[in-house]
Amino acid sequence: MRIFSGKCLCGQVQVSLRGEPLRVGICHCMDCRKESGSAFTFYGIWRADQFERTGDTSEFQGRCFCPGCGSRVFSVDAREAEVKLGILSDAPTSLKPSYELWIKRREPWLRPVEGAEQYQQDRERAADEGPVDTRY
Repeated sequence: MRIFSGKCLCGQVQVSLRGEPLRVGICHCMDCRKESGSAFTFYGIWRADQFERTGDTSEFQGRCFCPGCGSRVFSVDAREAEVKLGILSDAPTSLKPSYELWIKRREPWLRPVEGAEQYQQDRERAADEGPVDTRY
């Protein structure tokens, strides 16, 4: 089984992810732009039971970050964990987005990810996914 690992900028918060993600995405919404300080955020979604973390975190609106260095690292609920893929130890990653959200806010100089589903706003959720608190 493949194991992904990563940590915040100062190393206080560490994550470990077992297996492949359920899905990988990019989001261009205003929340993701502001919380990342960039034009988009790049993240992977794993089942919550595939996610482990060490270190203390602080939280704002369900988004967990390192109180030492401020790195935004993950969101987690009972079903799924959303992990910022920029924290992974191996870069570049082999993970590729299968969808892009809020493309109406994508910078005009950015091109769509080849083969990725494109959504003007939020992703349409599958009926079996149920409600969760993490952003998509």
